Amino acid sequence: MASLSYVLSHSFHVLSPQIPPIESNPKYILYSSSQCRHPISLLRFKLNRMALVGQRLRRGTQRKQICASIADVSLEKSTENVQLPKGDVWSVHKFGGTCVGNSERIKNVAEVIVSDDSEMKLVVVSAMSKVTDMMYDLINKAQSRDKSYESALDAVREKYKSTAHDLLDGEELASFLSQLHHDIDNLLAMLQAIYIAGHAMESFTDFVVGHGELWSASLLSAVIRQRGFDCKWMDTREVLIVNPTSSNQVDPDFSESARRLERWYSKNSAKIIIATGFIASTHQNIPTTLKRDGSDFSAAIMGALLTSRRVTIWTDVDGVYSADPRKVKEAVVLKTLSYQEAWEMSYFGANVLHPRTIIPVMQYDIPIIIRNIFNLSAPGTTICRQTVDEESESLVSFVKGFATIDNVALINVEGTGMAGVPGTANAIFGAVKDVGANVIMISQASSEHSVCFAVPEKEVKAVAEALKSRFRQALEAGRLSQVAVVPNCSILAAVGQRMASTPGVSATLFNALAKANINIRAIAQGCTEYNITVVVRREDSIKALRAVHSRFYLSRTTIAMGIIGPGLIGATLLEQLKDQASVLKEDFNIDLRVLGIISSKSMLLCDEGVDLTNWRELQGEKGETADMERFVQHVHQNHFIPNTVLVDCTANADIASHYYNWLRRGIHVITPNKRANSGPLDQYLKLRALQRQSYTHYFYEATVGAGLPIISTLRGLLETGDKILRIEGIFSGTLSYIFNNFTSGKSFSDIVSEAKQAGYTEPDPRDDLSGTDVARKVIILARESGLKLELADIPVENLVPEPLRASASAEEFMQQLPQFDAELTRKRQEAENAGEVLRYVGVVDVENKRGFVEMQRYKNDHPFAQLLGSDNIIAFTTTRYRTQPLIVRGPGAGAQVTAGGIFSDILRLASYLGAPS
Repeated sequence: MASLSYVLSHSFHVLSPQIPPIESNPKYILYSSSQCRHPISLLRFKLNRMALVGQRLRRGTQRKQICASIADVSLEKSTENVQLPKGDVWSVHKFGGTCVGNSERIKNVAEVIVSDDSEMKLVVVSAMSKVTDMMYDLINKAQSRDKSYESALDAVREKYKSTAHDLLDGEELASFLSQLHHDIDNLLAMLQAIYIAGHAMESFTDFVVGHGELWSASLLSAVIRQRGFDCKWMDTREVLIVNPTSSNQVDPDFSESARRLERWYSKNSAKIIIATGFIASTHQNIPTTLKRDGSDFSAAIMGALLTSRRVTIWTDVDGVYSADPRKVKEAVVLKTLSYQEAWEMSYFGANVLHPRTIIPVMQYDIPIIIRNIFNLSAPGTTICRQTVDEESESLVSFVKGFATIDNVALINVEGTGMAGVPGTANAIFGAVKDVGANVIMISQASSEHSVCFAVPEKEVKAVAEALKSRFRQALEAGRLSQVAVVPNCSILAAVGQRMASTPGVSATLFNALAKANINIRAIAQGCTEYNITVVVRREDSIKALRAVHSRFYLSRTTIAMGIIGPGLIGATLLEQLKDQASVLKEDFNIDLRVLGIISSKSMLLCDEGVDLTNWRELQGEKGETADMERFVQHVHQNHFIPNTVLVDCTANADIASHYYNWLRRGIHVITPNKRANSGPLDQYLKLRALQRQSYTHYFYEATVGAGLPIISTLRGLLETGDKILRIEGIFSGTLSYIFNNFTSGKSFSDIVSEAKQAGYTEPDPRDDLSGTDVARKVIILARESGLKLELADIPVENLVPEPLRASASAEEFMQQLPQFDAELTRKRQEAENAGEVLRYVGVVDVENKRGFVEMQRYKNDHPFAQLLGSDNIIAFTTTRYRTQPLIVRGPGAGAQVTAGGIFSDILRLASYLGAPS
């Protein structure tokens, strides 16, 4: 103990031998010297003496500053009676550590202060960037008996010393450096004592870490004085008085703080006052802090004490965003927020303000403005009291923003014995309080069967054990069934004052999450209706945030796309997407990002979206071996894009077999591939049932009629209550072309050859002439109409002569086809003689529950006889359209129209997902 006493007494003797005995200052006595037998007691005693020394020295410094700046010394006495003005004459500014991070930034801050045209200005400053962390590190090193605290303290000294040399000169520099070295010596003595004791009480820690703010305030005031302005700096430990609470917070004593502020100002009046943020004192004059991020709180308290016209919080962002811009790139800066909205968003983790900052200013309706020190042109966000008239009546204004809290866990206390039992909730949350855990959210159903609440994940183990211990008897008796923990959760909150009493906001929120295939684990909403809180899986947090942000029109509806099969149709679709991308973004708020393109052999993957201007070159340069599962995972697992669609542009049955699993995973599917809908009936029914039960979409308009609205027309008829009697049509563009041109003077084989050369047929024309493709379209329409038919149930007239069906190649088939022209020529001639034409049609006979594909004859005045080129035509005979069928006619083949049909489905999906129509 002798060595500890020697270190402390020697240190304080060196600090200020002129200071009278502390016993002569009863205000600062906590312990008499006779009580200081224990190292901690001795530290407390010396800390109070050090606080007195520091305050006296600083007051002396400020008196020198007054004398130096005022020629008539007699004026110094008159300051004793200066009254503190209040009201709109004052504006309060707060500059965080980043704003005063180096000498250049401090110059910028000084310029902002002197440019403010307010009559009086009070400026709250934080420690320079990283200094508070450095000060905490000093304490930790000293407690751990790590001698490197000495070199770490030297680093802090050098940081402020070099900054002062950059900014000051002459007497201002000498005065600041003198005080800095004096404070460093004090701190060194304190740290030496902590090193010996191996422990630091909270008050000691607060005393040490508060020095960063002291030096920042002193330095900034000197810079402003050096520019010729009347400026003083305030150690807010002399003014702000707080009452520590048991929850690691402090409550300001406004009446006492107001009295001390008036007393301080009467002796230190100035047009500009630079005040320390973060630090304060207790009623016993023990240094304390407003805890982490407390400088905002300091500014709000000062604003309230002065009833200033505004409080401006200067940061390194342009204002309050509608969502975290690191998670939602399209997040926008909000022009205004109400006090309640800012309060809610700050509680739920938004980078807005210290959660308690808003409380002091609300009483006086003082607006808080959040601005960017590095972008003075940005107007920032104004937080104030709002009325309904200040906002437009659009859905956007109902939800101001979204915030998330990650790394939380849910605890569910469940059991039939809870219902109607008074005190259950008190017992649950009493146990939580006993372990010092923070409850972030609570949810309970009206049945009282269970209580669910969220706590930080680091505290969940202790909470669960405390609950199991508290309710051990109830669990054993079966009155409680379980205390369950659901880990790896995140909280998502939607905040908006005008959500209150507005129908449909919750529905829109939940619908957006459902369409992004995100499951909600718990829900909570207060009676004020200012926020709706949901709990989701942690891995879904960003995806959920982007989904709801997009749905409320605050950002584009973004869809991650994977293109399967970049052949003729797929490549055409990519070209159309490229041409329309900018229009969709600017005019329709739709952002379609192709994250991957896969063919049978290779695939191209890109996290940000493939450059569609040169995707072929990129596939050649950066293409990888095709791996469908990896491709799907890449497109779907981008957490920054909430919605995923796979576009299958192939005719591959194996790829179609994946649709069911993709839809189950929440991936939307769009395709012209007929294989899934014309395949085995049980698989089709299973696929459609899944589609109806989930929020994932499966669109396949282009499977029948390419870009013609055949499927949508049929569904429209059925959904409006019409009854389908018969669907009859020319469904093949190839066969339409062939029969439209099969007239006198031309043989059937010549027309087929002509169609092949023009690109209307498949590489092997037998694929078209066999009628299988038409049969698939017939079975699709039959199933859409409610018939449960298999493809084998559809009789098909095959136009390929039976002897040629086994030909080795397409070339061999084409060479031998002329040998069979006679039969079809005869049928055509018979039809012409009767004033008719031949057409190859598919028919769905709903009344008789059958379908068929065959060549039929139609009168020359029939709509089917009027076709040109490769047009398709489909006639719907229904109870409403019985005498005159509803006809859809247009191009039914070709890459452009087919890709256009797919593109239309993509935009329909975007509309369903929230894009404005």
